[in-house]
Amino acid sequence: MSGCDLTFRYAACDERRNIMDLTALGAAIAAFTGIGAGIGIGIATAKAVDAVARQPEASNKIMTLLILGGALAEATAIYGMIVALLIIFA
Repeated sequence: MSGCDLTFRYAACDERRNIMDLTALGAAIAAFTGIGAGIGIGIATAKAVDAVARQPEASNKIMTLLILGGALAEATAIYGMIVALLIIFA
């Protein structure tokens, strides 16, 4: 028998549904970090392409900074994914 079959089944079921709904909401909000990281990397890449087009001789330095910024943005997305998984499964 599940907890919803007990004497106070309606209150117990409502409480579980509310907790599950809030868990899904929290995981969805945490997953939005992937969207932010994707937008950030896209904007950074566009700016790097513009900078290389204006000063081709500085392309090595620009690409180094672009890769460093992209790695930091990806790390943020990975942290968001880990938080979302922890919210769902913990």
